[in-house]
Amino acid sequence: MKRRDFFKTIFSLFVKGAFLSTAGYMYAKYVEPQQLKVRRYDVVHPLIPKSFDGCRLLQFSDVHLGYHYSVDHFQRVVKRMNDLDPHVICFTGDLLDEPNQYEHVDAITSLLTQLHAPLGKFCIYGNHDHGGYGTDIYKRMMTASGFRLLVNEWVTIERGHERMTIAGLDDFMLGKPNFAKTVQQLPKETYTIALIHEPDLVTQASVYPFHLQLSGHSHGGQIQLPWIGPLVTPPLAKQYVEGFYDIGQLTLYVNRGLGTTRMPFRFLTPPELTLFTLKAGS
Repeated sequence: MKRRDFFKTIFSLFVKGAFLSTAGYMYAKYVEPQQLKVRRYDVVHPLIPKSFDGCRLLQFSDVHLGYHYSVDHFQRVVKRMNDLDPHVICFTGDLLDEPNQYEHVDAITSLLTQLHAPLGKFCIYGNHDHGGYGTDIYKRMMTASGFRLLVNEWVTIERGHERMTIAGLDDFMLGKPNFAKTVQQLPKETYTIALIHEPDLVTQASVYPFHLQLSGHSHGGQIQLPWIGPLVTPPLAKQYVEGFYDIGQLTLYVNRGLGTTRMPFRFLTPPELTLFTLKAGS
């Protein structure tokens, strides 16, 4: 190869690499974070009461409002959630990225109030909800908007004279979680959904009478590469990153969340809402 041709080839490769890098950056920052996916699944279990057959449970997680996630963006997502017509809504933590610096608390509380679920709205603390002196801010917002904040406790939901339970643990990074307290007097042989922000705690949760664990926290890694998977996941989301896992009698589902944190990018991990349809199995 002549010297001139060699430098032409090098320059061409440099230009193509720069173009691909720029395109990838723009896609990961501005395109994929807006590509909300609704993932729909049937959950079948013999303990799900017949009256709950067809009940729709909507999970959303990890909004991280304030970190490249605006009030207008969340307003559109709230409309999408109501359009799915859920019977139950569960939020698995991390609403505001830095609660004590967020300026639109009232606007977000109003939007959360608009979420409609006839069988109830339930939530737990994530690490960001406790962080930034946010414990009381988050509690006031969720309580005022009609959510039941579960902190090491369970509640019963009823439909057609039959019941299920929803349990919620405090955050494991910045809260005071207590499995033993959470399951005190939990009704036996009752289908129980556990809300636990960090998914890797499923190994501990699996020894308790829970049947479905809903978690977030991982963001699916935010950035994944083909054949490699997530580049980085946060503490307590190293082993279980996204989707379904079976651990003993317990099924775990890890939601990729809506927002981003630390880096305003998503690549091969679009934000999601998850709609579960409960099925009474044999």
